[in-house]
Amino acid sequence: MDFFYGQESLTAIQWILRAIIAFFFLFFVVKTMGLRSFSQLRLLDYTMAILIGNIIAHPLSDEGLGLEGSLISMSVLVVLYLGCLYVMRKFIPFREFVAPPPIALVKNGQINVINLKKARITIDDILSEMRKQSISDINKIALALWEPDGEISIFLSPDHQPVTKSDLNITSQPFSYPITIIKEGKIKYETLRNSPYTEETLKNTVKKSYNVEINAILIATIDQNNQLQIFLK
Repeated sequence: MDFFYGQESLTAIQWILRAIIAFFFLFFVVKTMGLRSFSQLRLLDYTMAILIGNIIAHPLSDEGLGLEGSLISMSVLVVLYLGCLYVMRKFIPFREFVAPPPIALVKNGQINVINLKKARITIDDILSEMRKQSISDINKIALALWEPDGEISIFLSPDHQPVTKSDLNITSQPFSYPITIIKEGKIKYETLRNSPYTEETLKNTVKKSYNVEINAILIATIDQNNQLQIFLK
């Protein structure tokens, strides 16, 4: 375990072992903190992401630095992070400091210049987000909000929103999301147990419809009507 501590030189195997330990430890840290920490970078999350990146990088590139100190530092940061999340849930003022409420940038087609300065963004940022959402005219916007994670949420005024089936009094079928029952040639038995198929009837259906075996299927899904959709490799 000498590679765990600072040394004047490390062998190739020691470098590899150090990288493996750091990788799995960082994986555990991210798993503990949740993906939210890296997908929506608010104040607390951004701070954590930067600190963790710097702490774990240095001992991987500098043989004179021990890995022990980095792992201890990261463990302390995780405890602090989880503690801050607990305080955020209990105390609203602290929550609003770390994750402030959204700021209205546009309301009923009118740009709020003061809030633009407060959010530290420009009109170009709003125009860019409008282009991404295929909005050609700022007058079509009922409300545009700057979110704590840096994103801009845009809501169209009712006159410019797409017509839906409910607007036309058209009855829609209930939402149904197909569930994977075969993936890369392997049957997902948990899905199979909740379907009308057995392993034998599923294989027979695949054989009859496509004249292939289960291992020739890339993915197969089943919908609420128990209909199979199959994609071959």
